[in-house]
Amino acid sequence: MSVNKLKGYYATFLIIIGLATIICFMWVFRKNNGRATRKCCRLFFLFGGFKMEKIGEYDLNAKLIVANHQSASDIICLEGDHPLNICWVAKKQLGEIPFYGYSVKIPEMILIDREDKKGLIQLMREAKEKIAQNRPIIIFPEGTRGPGNRSFLPFKPGAKILAEKLGLRIQPIVFINTRKMYDSNPIYSQKNVARLVCMPSFVPEVGSDWYEKLEKDMFEYYSKHYNELNPEDLTQTEA
Repeated sequence: MSVNKLKGYYATFLIIIGLATIICFMWVFRKNNGRATRKCCRLFFLFGGFKMEKIGEYDLNAKLIVANHQSASDIICLEGDHPLNICWVAKKQLGEIPFYGYSVKIPEMILIDREDKKGLIQLMREAKEKIAQNRPIIIFPEGTRGPGNRSFLPFKPGAKILAEKLGLRIQPIVFINTRKMYDSNPIYSQKNVARLVCMPSFVPEVGSDWYEKLEKDMFEYYSKHYNELNPEDLTQTEA
C-alpha cells in the first residue's frame, strides 16, 4: 500500500473518531448550537500533519458565504476556523445517516431535499431564521464536490436566488488543494498543504450578471493559487 493511501486512511480514521467525539460533546453542551465543540475540528489539521494556509480575512458582516467544494476538509476547515456560528446548506440525506446525522441535526443546519420542488421555499424561510440569529449561511454553488485539479463544476442557481431575494452581503471563499490533501473516493492524501482564500465581499446588483462574474472571478483566484501550490502540474501542462 502506498504512503498516500496510508495517509488517506489515517485521515479518514481521524474524521470518523473526531466527528463521533464532537457529536457526543455537542449532545451534552448544546449552547450556541454546540459551536464551541465544533471548533475542535481544527485539531484535524494538527493531528493529521496538515497545513491550511489562509489568505485574506473573513468579513463578519457577510451573511452568505459562497465556496467551491472539493473535500470534507473544506467543511472541517471552516467549522474549526470561522469565528461565527456558521450554518451550512446541506442535502437532507446527510441528516438521515445513523448517528453521524446528528452532526448536522444538533447544530440545526439547513437540510434541503433537492428532489422536492418546495426545497427553495424552505431554504429561504430557514435562511431568514438563521441570519436573524447572526448565523452566516454557507452554500456550495457547485452543489456537490468538484473534481479538483484545474476545474470547477458549473454553478447552480440556488446561491444567486438566495442572495437576491434576501439582499445578502456575500463573501466568496476559494479552497485550493483540499482534495489533494484528503480525498474519500478513492481514499488518499497526496499533499500536506492546502489553501483558503477569502475574497472581497460585496452586495450583488439585482438584474446584473454578477453571478456569472462571481463564478469567473472565483475560478481566476483558484487558478492563480493552484498554480502556486502545484508548480509541477504547470510544468507538465507546458510540456
